[in-house]
Amino acid sequence: MENRTRFLFLSIASLLTALIMPPCIAAEPIGEGLREDLLIEPEIARREIVEPEIDTEDFEIGIYAGLMNIEDFGTSGVFGARFAYHLTESIFVEAAIGTTEAKETSFEQLGGDVQLLADDDRDFTYYNLSAGYNLLPGEVFLGGKYAYNSQFYLIAGIGSTRFAGDDEFTVNVGAGYRLLINDWLTLHLDVRDHMFESDLLGETKTIHNFELHGGLTYFF
Repeated sequence: MENRTRFLFLSIASLLTALIMPPCIAAEPIGEGLREDLLIEPEIARREIVEPEIDTEDFEIGIYAGLMNIEDFGTSGVFGARFAYHLTESIFVEAAIGTTEAKETSFEQLGGDVQLLADDDRDFTYYNLSAGYNLLPGEVFLGGKYAYNSQFYLIAGIGSTRFAGDDEFTVNVGAGYRLLINDWLTLHLDVRDHMFESDLLGETKTIHNFELHGGLTYFF
């Protein structure tokens, strides 16, 4: 009898405890919520870069202008045109024609009526066939959106120069810098030395005629 009474009281106590106490909620592990609150997702702004590529065509044609120093005859403006064919990504061949005009020498300027050359003979015109090699490719960034391919190249060749009424065998060497503005238009900056033998001033010597020019070319 005593056991039944004890069991009855325990059952009533358990029922009252279940009705009075709230349901147990599983506790979240310490630190999990804190880590989620402290976790910061970085917002990285992606830049869209427009990078022109050389056209699939291998031919290049253009014009240029600059300055040319004819040894002993001063510096004058030079104008010309070039036509190139790219054999590979690294090697190209180029045909060029340029013209300028020789000024008076210091002897002519000091000698009064003395003239070493007639006006028609002062025209300086060259024709070159050269081979070039591209090296040191790179990129130039302007602003945050545009990237331009660039390339440094070496060039050398042979040709003929018409000056003082004679045609002289000419060797040219130089270097250039190419900047691709878009898929078909390119900006060039070149420096060249045109060398040939001359005895115009009474002594046979190799004269150096330095040229600096800039130009635009079109790929097609």
